[in-house]
Amino acid sequence: EKSDSSVTNAQIEQMAFELFQAHGVINYSFGFDRAIRRAGQCDYSKKRITLSKHFVATADLDQIHQVLLHEVAHALVGRSVGHGKLWKQQASLLGYRHEKLDGAVIAESSAKYLGECAAGHKHYRMRRPNSVLSCKLCAPSFSRSHLINWRAN
Repeated sequence: EKSDSSVTNAQIEQMAFELFQAHGVINYSFGFDRAIRRAGQCDYSKKRITLSKHFVATADLDQIHQVLLHEVAHALVGRSVGHGKLWKQQASLLGYRHEKLDGAVIAESSAKYLGECAAGHKHYRMRRPNSVLSCKLCAPSFSRSHLINWRAN
C-alpha cells in the first residue's frame, strides 16, 4: 500500500526532469501511461520515459525513484544493451538497487478482470475477454484443456 500518498504527478515529473538533468539525459520527455504489467518504460524512438499511472498510485516515493533510475540507465546506455552488464553497471552508478518489483501487484490492483487457469497461473485484463482464452504458460497454442476462467475484479 502507498505510504507516501501526498506525492503528486507534478512532483514525480519534477523528480524525473531533475534526474534527466543530473545524469545528462538529453532531449527526453516524461509522462504517464496505462500499463498494468510494468512500472516504467524507456521508449528510445520517442525519447520518452513513462511510468505506469497504476504503479504510481500504489508505490511510495522511494519505489518511484528507483524505477526512474532504472529507466534513466536505459536512456543512457541505449537500446541494444538491454539489462546486460553495461546497463547493470550504469544503473548501479546512478544508485539503482536492482530490487525486483512484483508486476502482479500492479496488475492485481488495476486490472478489471482477473483470470486463472487450472494450474493456478494468474492473468490480468483491463477489458472483459470477448472470446475463450487458454493459458500460454500451460500450452503455447490454444488448448481447450487449459482454459482461463475470468471474474470481475
